[in-house]
Amino acid sequence: MTSTMDNKDAKRWLIVLGTVIMQMGLGTIYTWSLFNAHLVTKFGWELNSVSITFSITSFALAFATLFAGKLQDRFGLRRLTAAAGIVLGLGLILSSQANSLLMFYVLVGVIVGFADGTAYITSLSNLIKWFPNNKGLISGVSVGAYGTGSLIFKYINGGLIDSVGVSNTFMYWGMIVMVMIVIGALLVREAPVQAASLGATSTSTIAKPKDYTVKEMLRTKEAYLLFIIFFTACMCGLYLIGIVKDIGVQLAGLDVQTAANAVAMIAIFNTAGRLILGALSDKMSRLKLVGASLAVTAAAMLTLSYATLNFGLFFTCVAAIAFCFGGNITVFPAIVSDFFGLKNHSKNYGIVYQGFGIGALSGSFIAVFLGGFKPTFVIFGLLCLLACIIAISLKPPVVKVEEEKALRLKAAERTA
Repeated sequence: MTSTMDNKDAKRWLIVLGTVIMQMGLGTIYTWSLFNAHLVTKFGWELNSVSITFSITSFALAFATLFAGKLQDRFGLRRLTAAAGIVLGLGLILSSQANSLLMFYVLVGVIVGFADGTAYITSLSNLIKWFPNNKGLISGVSVGAYGTGSLIFKYINGGLIDSVGVSNTFMYWGMIVMVMIVIGALLVREAPVQAASLGATSTSTIAKPKDYTVKEMLRTKEAYLLFIIFFTACMCGLYLIGIVKDIGVQLAGLDVQTAANAVAMIAIFNTAGRLILGALSDKMSRLKLVGASLAVTAAAMLTLSYATLNFGLFFTCVAAIAFCFGGNITVFPAIVSDFFGLKNHSKNYGIVYQGFGIGALSGSFIAVFLGGFKPTFVIFGLLCLLACIIAISLKPPVVKVEEEKALRLKAAERTA
């Protein structure tokens, strides 16, 4: 009996290892900013035109999550993630031969982004199903590995660009990432449905969540409220990541090199937030935790807008926002499973995850419309306060149904 349990635990942790390796490979796409200036220098394109590539990648990544669950049902997790790794790697390798913006948009933007999103959400959802009692912690491990991959490959890809040139870097990057994702795919095993159901005794607010289909989920108002919260958190965090160096220079009066340190600090605090808040969410209400992190984000946004910034205040605000953003995107997969069950988790979370792609685009558009950092931070701060109120007042649909049944039962008893 003990031997059987030991084998089961060893198998689960082997799946964790495979998922971590895979997620680290997938997270390397966030090193794209390293390539912008070098592509501009080599081909003479406009910087804005080159940087659009990553916007396309982010959108394709989020769009892929809508279909990943159905693809997993048809092909199985291992074959799907291995195929995604091969496609992603080939997309990068072929980019080494690209000589037009359209080719980069298609190869790195559409193909790599779609493959990345497909493997990301299916491997994440699968890991959560293997650890139903520690969904927050295990989600933090998986999403944290994604962030760690981007941090490590900042140095690997940066070194490759300096030594072999920007185009050849795509080839080596593609080969390394392809191997990482395929090895990770070979280690993972698809979680059986019964494993998810038997262990569904989370310490969070739900004891027995119903397994909603996508159609059933979309009939609940809770799905849309969760989307609003997730969209707000992603929009604020992603906008800050994109312009942190600029606000350090323009609002805090820092020199370019000092402000650039904020980029590395964001990666560190973002990863720390994923691990710490992910683990903490297994010990307390996940929605109250999200509400608290949104309140902190709102305070930091309003401080950036109204306070006279110096070195310490600027880095404190940036660190707080990065920490909370990392934690929020880690806790949300577990919240979706709390609300709508584990059986169709990758499909249901794929719907809510669209808040990531739409948030990435919306932040920049709102900033352009408002015409500056400070009014943008004010609006983002107010939106965070609104999302905070929604988060702390929102309840899972299952709990609400049970409460209504309990009220009806009490009313019937009083009448009798």
